[in-house]
Amino acid sequence: MNYKGKLIGFLLGLWLGNWIGALFGLWIGHAYDIGKRRQQGFSFRRVPTRAEQALFFHTTFAVMGHIAKAAGRVSEQQIRIASLFMDRMQLQGEIRREAQESFRQGKDPGYPLDQELVSFRRACRGQMDLLRVFLEIQLQAAFADGPLQGEQRLRLLEVAELLGFSRWELEQFLAMAEAETSFGRHQQRAGAGQQGAGWTPPPARDRLKDAYTLLGVQDSASDNEVKKAYRKQMSKHHPDKLASQGLPPEMMNMAKEKTQEIQQAWELIKQQRGIR
Repeated sequence: MNYKGKLIGFLLGLWLGNWIGALFGLWIGHAYDIGKRRQQGFSFRRVPTRAEQALFFHTTFAVMGHIAKAAGRVSEQQIRIASLFMDRMQLQGEIRREAQESFRQGKDPGYPLDQELVSFRRACRGQMDLLRVFLEIQLQAAFADGPLQGEQRLRLLEVAELLGFSRWELEQFLAMAEAETSFGRHQQRAGAGQQGAGWTPPPARDRLKDAYTLLGVQDSASDNEVKKAYRKQMSKHHPDKLASQGLPPEMMNMAKEKTQEIQQAWELIKQQRGIR
């Protein structure tokens, strides 16, 4: 416990004046101790354990398999999507087999979703940015298979509520995930073959609309509001911040891709508005 400031303030006040001066010095010293403690707290960065990272990794693929199963029989397309996520994380060998096994466990009809997510949320210690990234990964996987089916949407709602998010927040995440998928496709098309035969650039208005949705603001927002939204999204998805909270190193590439998309959306809006 810090008391150095209080002691020095008390003695200095007593020496310079009287008991009133001593009490005033004590108060000044107390304020100093609080500021020092906060400064030390902000500089402290907790290092997550490997067990916490492994739990995040396992739960990600298990829940992904569980949501895929909600649509009925897991299709070859859904299996391919899970494999693409493993490719994005550059998973090879034993770690890839672990991801595949987690996906299979999630597909099992007896998979205890409630129990697993309650334990997972507790292990994340209520860090909402980390839980949000987990949910966003599930949404990306669900949208990659096409429009959501009714059972998938219900299962995603169940997952969101178990993680501590409301139905309204889920609808926001769904809109942003859909915009992210669309925006990413526009980016791929724009960079893949502009000179290719038969290539038609995506409608600029649709791409711009996706950019606003990706930042979580309306196109009617002021420049200052858009700037704040951009900074907020970058803060929520900063790879170093998520790593310190428990994001596995295997998923760092996905976190970096997310911040790149946020940056691209911001650059597009800046260009359209003439923001410097």
